[in-house]
Amino acid sequence: MMLKSFKNRIIRLIRRNGASLFPVGRLIKISPDFVVGKYVNINIPNTDIDVLIEDNVIFKEFCSILIFSKGRLKIEKNVFFNNYCSINCLFEIKIGQNTIIGEGVKIYDHNHSYDIIPVLKIYPDKFSLGSVFIGENCWIGSNVTILKGVTIGDNVIIGANNLIHKSIPSNTIIKSGASIIIDYI
Repeated sequence: MMLKSFKNRIIRLIRRNGASLFPVGRLIKISPDFVVGKYVNINIPNTDIDVLIEDNVIFKEFCSILIFSKGRLKIEKNVFFNNYCSINCLFEIKIGQNTIIGEGVKIYDHNHSYDIIPVLKIYPDKFSLGSVFIGENCWIGSNVTILKGVTIGDNVIIGANNLIHKSIPSNTIIKSGASIIIDYI
């Protein structure tokens, strides 16, 4: 009974802020400390998912969370998402505790499938999948895009406007600009 009451409270909070929430399933666990800004969209169109959002997770305004069937999303405690962030989860995304996600960050655990022989053909409804793991105590700068199959270690700083398509070891800094440059902390 208490869980149902909490679920209804979350739905009311999200709707009051002009956001949307689609049907939720039994595998969803959201902390009562979950903070949602205005116009945050949480789209969960299927109940065959696994979502865990721990204590003190904050989404500022105009963020989007999209989880598809069989998707697994885990956001550990004390994670902050600035405005205009987007999470698209078809497979698996995990974000470690005490992490800061800058404005406009995009996280994808999938990519469209395609063929190049005999001619280029991109499939809008077929995907290649790969887990995304972001470690603890990370700072992801504004407008960073993180692609499928990437593991970011603990204590990592990623400068603004980077495209992250390779895994990054713990205790490193990824500078903005040209190709990925790693400095060790």
